[in-house]
Amino acid sequence: MYTTLISAPELSAHIHDPHWVILDCRHDLMDTLAGQAAYDSGHLPEARFVHLDQRLSGNKTGTNGVFRGRHPLPEKDTFMQTLRSLGINDDTQVVVYDAQGGMFAARLWWMLRWVGHAAVAVLDGGISAWTAQGYALVTQIPVPAAGRIAEHASLVAQVNVTDVLVNIESAEYTLVDARAADRYRGENETIDPVGGHIPGAINRFFKDNLQANGYFKSAEQLRAEWSLLIADSRKAIMQCGSGVTACHNLLALEVAGLSGAALYPGSWSEWCADSARPLAR
Repeated sequence: MYTTLISAPELSAHIHDPHWVILDCRHDLMDTLAGQAAYDSGHLPEARFVHLDQRLSGNKTGTNGVFRGRHPLPEKDTFMQTLRSLGINDDTQVVVYDAQGGMFAARLWWMLRWVGHAAVAVLDGGISAWTAQGYALVTQIPVPAAGRIAEHASLVAQVNVTDVLVNIESAEYTLVDARAADRYRGENETIDPVGGHIPGAINRFFKDNLQANGYFKSAEQLRAEWSLLIADSRKAIMQCGSGVTACHNLLALEVAGLSGAALYPGSWSEWCADSARPLAR
């Protein structure tokens, strides 16, 4: 069972295995049609496309009328229906990939663990790793039979906006912001019209988990780097702009053997929507 990362050769050996499901998570935050277009142009054999906005996110506004962030989690029942429509069963090995170093694939990796499915791994190096090995892309779109996956006890932790607000005073948890440094400092108004970060948050850009070639750093290197930032992974909260790239940091921690950190799904986009909440720059 693969639970964190998988290499292209390892995936190739199982590419047509009926007990495996491959999911293409390519996306572009500035062009939400780009992922589907890229998938249509060529994808891994047997891969099914999953759109971040349409299938991995819920309503931006809650039933109480309060904004929940740019990519809030969907209702679990809805997500389970999505997984079944993709042909996933309880015994399925899921592999997810993108073209952005795992930026979007890690979100689906975390969400599968959220509903108790441990057998999910991110393709290390993404689609580039696949083609670099000489493996082919295809345009055929598979039509899977309905899966029968059931929800199980969650394998991950999460916190809400109130928990984060309380933590500003208690400082019980280390809050880590996965955004690029300019966004963390409040200098990128294009992406974050309200700039800054949550008071007390430290910055670890998700791409710092990767080597220059786009593959993840070794478990040993990740452990050494992360241990300089957080004393206890079980007392850490990962956040970003909208709860997507924070999952990349959570994956890196898992690769490093530092389990137990929580996700703040609403992240900065939810936090800054209420001007009464404090911010720092």
